[in-house]
Amino acid sequence: MDSSPAHGSVLDPQRVQRRTVWVLSTAQLLSGVGSGASLSVGSLLAVQLSGSNAWAGAVTTTMTLGAAAAALPLAGLAGRRGRRGSLVTGLLAAMAGALLVIVSTVTGSFPVLLLAAALLGLGTAANLQARFAAVDLAAPERRGRALAIVVWAVTIGAVAGPNLIRPGALVGRALGLPELAGPFVFSTAGLALAALLLLIGLRPDPLLLAARLRSESQPTPTAAARRRNSLRHGLDAIRASPRARLALLAIISAHGCMAAVMSMTPLHLQLLTEGPLTGMPAGHAHAASTDVLVLIGFTISLHIAGMYALSPVMGWLTDKTGRLPVILLGHGLILLSVLVAGFGQAEPVLVAVGLVLLGLGWSAATIAGSTLLAESVHAGDRVLVQGVSDTMMGAAGAVGAGFSGLVMSGVGYQGLNLAAAAVAAVVFTVGSLAAMRARRLTAP
Repeated sequence: MDSSPAHGSVLDPQRVQRRTVWVLSTAQLLSGVGSGASLSVGSLLAVQLSGSNAWAGAVTTTMTLGAAAAALPLAGLAGRRGRRGSLVTGLLAAMAGALLVIVSTVTGSFPVLLLAAALLGLGTAANLQARFAAVDLAAPERRGRALAIVVWAVTIGAVAGPNLIRPGALVGRALGLPELAGPFVFSTAGLALAALLLLIGLRPDPLLLAARLRSESQPTPTAAARRRNSLRHGLDAIRASPRARLALLAIISAHGCMAAVMSMTPLHLQLLTEGPLTGMPAGHAHAASTDVLVLIGFTISLHIAGMYALSPVMGWLTDKTGRLPVILLGHGLILLSVLVAGFGQAEPVLVAVGLVLLGLGWSAATIAGSTLLAESVHAGDRVLVQGVSDTMMGAAGAVGAGFSGLVMSGVGYQGLNLAAAAVAAVVFTVGSLAAMRARRLTAP
């Protein structure tokens, strides 16, 4: 249970909110190393341990499935015990996953790698839930910025993660580990420190404090309201609000497009610079050159920087211009990004530019969509709806990453990007129609 101040003491919610955002942001920074390393090295490890390019997206797919499967249980745990217990549980599971990645590279076991990826997915679910924890106590006019600051905080760790390939190789050799296992030594340490910080610093728990403040100002909820803890009820709450439906569509489509293109980019760059893997027996490793690994790490770092570095700007725009315009901006950027990367597939520079734009589009759509979703449902349904959103977001990422290998095998990297462009164009059209309807309703 959450440790609370002595009875009768007075808490300033905004002071707690400022401390909460600081603690969440620092934890995101530390845990971001794990996700950055996984994104850049995961597809290479999957090919190396499985012996087939067809499994290149397996790590990303398994991570996103793990995140999707964990989202609702972690949301339920947050509803019962508060944000701290939920977030710490997810990060400790991810730390175990990072350790198992190291085990998989030492033993050459592809199934162990997939198990590790599933556990790392729990860390992804916890990091996604942290953005909602930032708005539990936030004033309505500052929700977008509070959420964006926590999203932004992952920048340093996540951008550093892919660039730890070379230092990780040195650490790996020093510890007698395979070179690709080295970055996950850093991931393990970062996740452990993040979990410890949340365990100590996230007091009082923002969700429990917000619920207590609501209970003091509102009547006691009915028994029916207290039973609002099912997936079906969460979906019903979203369906009942057109704004929540649009927010959810924006979030899951942006994440699906991003996961599909991003998960295949490391393999595309390797094939572009070194050619296809031919004559490689199943189960035998094909080690990419150090220069290619650096190119891949740098490109994915730029993509992650696009996802997180300008998050405060996206949050400010969300609060100042409205949620829907920023959602449209995000999907417009995604559409532009996949066209640049697809038609510029032969040039690593254009691929990198496309990945940066893809990250910026994801940032805008996710921050504005998450803010809109949080305020479009009843406060009593909010945690459950957030869990449903993260579950569907993870599922969309898993579908995108899972089918991306098949799509790329069939129609190439350009075809994969054009498929993502079609999805972004549909969502942009739906959002534009909603914006026009909103303007007609508010016109004098």
